[in-house]
This record gives sequence, structure tokens and C-alpha cells, in this order.
Amino acid sequence: MAPRSEFVHQRIAMLRAERGVSRRELADGVGVHYQTIGYLERGEFSPSLHLALSIAAFFDVPAEVIFSLEPFPRLGEQTA
Repeated sequence: MAPRSEFVHQRIAMLRAERGVSRRELADGVGVHYQTIGYLERGEFSPSLHLALSIAAFFDVPAEVIFSLEPFPRLGEQTA
């Protein structure tokens, strides 16, 4: 079995855009610095479990909608 990367794929920017939420609004809502949201969106930082669940609660969606260990399918791609 190949070693699994520590990288966490995420859709934070997509959800923010869809809901009209700024990085600062999200950061204030989950109790982090707004630059932390930028680091997450650029893949420079993987969230703690607490932060991931806080972001999911902020958007009122399951964590799996935002975070994944596997890349998300591109929008418009068909899934089998």
C-alpha cells in the first residue's frame, strides 16, 4: 500500500464565492485570522479537525462537502 499524502483537498473558496462570504467573515465566524483562510485555500495548510468541523458548521454542510483526502471531481464531470 502506497503511503497517503497529508494533503487535504478542500472547496472553501468555492463555498465562499457561492455564499458571498469574504475570507475575513469566514475567519471571524470560525475564530481564526483571515490569512489562515487564505493558507487553507491555497493548500499551504491543512486544517485541524476542530477547524475543519468549525468551517463545515459555519456553512451548515457536512465536512465531507468541503474536505476530502482525494481530489474532488471537476464541476460538470460525470461520476460513474
